[in-house]
Amino acid sequence: MKRSTFFKSLAAGTIGLPVALRLFAGKLEAQGEKQTVSGEQFRWKMVTTWPPGFPILGEGCELLADLCRTMSGGRLDITVYGGGELVPALEAFDAVRNGAAEVGSGAAYYWAGKAPAAQFFAGFPFGFNAQQMNSWLLSGGGMELWRELYAQYNLVPFLGGNTGVQMGGWYNRRIDSVADFKGLKMRMPGLGGRVLERLGGTPVLLAAGELYTGLERGIIDALEWVGPYHDAFMGFDEIAKYYYYPGWHEPGTAFEFFVNQDKYAALPDDLREIFRVATHYVNMYTLSAFEAKNAETLAKLRQVAGLAILPFPDEVVEAARVAAADVIAEYAASDPFAGKVFESIKRFQGLAKPWAEMTEKTYYDKMT
Repeated sequence: MKRSTFFKSLAAGTIGLPVALRLFAGKLEAQGEKQTVSGEQFRWKMVTTWPPGFPILGEGCELLADLCRTMSGGRLDITVYGGGELVPALEAFDAVRNGAAEVGSGAAYYWAGKAPAAQFFAGFPFGFNAQQMNSWLLSGGGMELWRELYAQYNLVPFLGGNTGVQMGGWYNRRIDSVADFKGLKMRMPGLGGRVLERLGGTPVLLAAGELYTGLERGIIDALEWVGPYHDAFMGFDEIAKYYYYPGWHEPGTAFEFFVNQDKYAALPDDLREIFRVATHYVNMYTLSAFEAKNAETLAKLRQVAGLAILPFPDEVVEAARVAAADVIAEYAASDPFAGKVFESIKRFQGLAKPWAEMTEKTYYDKMT
C-alpha cells in the first residue's frame, strides 16, 4: 500500500488502527529478515579529555557506554577511562586514530593544532548557540563536512553534547570599558584568547587543575571555564569578586565522540546504529543537564556575599564582536578546509539569524 493511500484510508476510517499497526510491523519484520544478527561481542575502550567521573561530561561518557551495553544485550561493551587513566587527556585524538582505543570524547577545538577547521565544530566567538549548532550539524550540512575532515585522520565524529551559552568568566577587577582589558592576564584558550589579545589582554593557557591556584595566587587576573554549575564545583566563587556574562567567546560549545574509522566499520549494522542513536541521546542529555544545573547553581551564587554577577558593558561586547570578526576571517583564510567550513557556517547563519530574531529574540524580549 502506498504511503499516501495508507494515511488517507486511516483518516477516512476505512482501515483500522490495529490493521495499520500490523502492516507496519510486517514491513519491519520483512526488513529484519534481511539482516543477520551475530552473537559476536565487541569490547571497546573509550579515552576522554575529562577527569575521571567529571560531572555531566564524564557522566555522559558513562551513560553512552551503559546505553550501548543495554541496547546491544552486552554485545557492544565500552569501558570508559578518564583523562590520564589510559592516555594523557589531550592525547585522546591520536590514541583513537592510531587504534590504541576505539572511541574518544572531547571537544573538537582541542585538535585545532592538528586540523585548523576542527575549531568550528566546537564553537567560536559570537558563533552558534546550542540550538543553532545542532541544527547546522544535523540538518544544515555541518556533519558532512565534519566527517570529511575527520576521515583524513581515520576517525568518525559524533555529537556528544553542548554547554549552551557560557558565562563570561571570573575577574578580580571590574570591567567597565575595553581599557580595563589592557594588561589583563586571563585563562582563555582558542579563538576567544585571540580576541582577548586584540582587546589588550594576555591569554594564558593553564590546565584545569591549575586554574584555582592560578587565580588565587595572582598568576592570572581572570579566567573562564563553563558556567555556574562547573564553576562553583571548581570553587571559583571563593577567590573571585566579579562574575561576568554572557560568554561571547563560547556561545554554544559542542562536545564530541570520535571513533576509529576501521573499528566502526567492523561493527555489524545494528551495533553501528545503536552507537549512533546512543550519541544522540547523550547529546540531548548533556545540554539538558547543563541548563538545569546552571539554573539551580546560579540561584545559589546570587546569595554569595561579596560576589557581583554583572553583564559586560555594551562597549566591551561590541569591541569584542568587531575583533572576533577579524580574528575568525583571518583564521578561516589560513587553511583551505577551514575556509570551506566557514563558508557553510556563514550561509547557515544568514538563514538562522532572521528566524531567531523573529522568534527566540522577540519571545525573550517580551517575557515578563
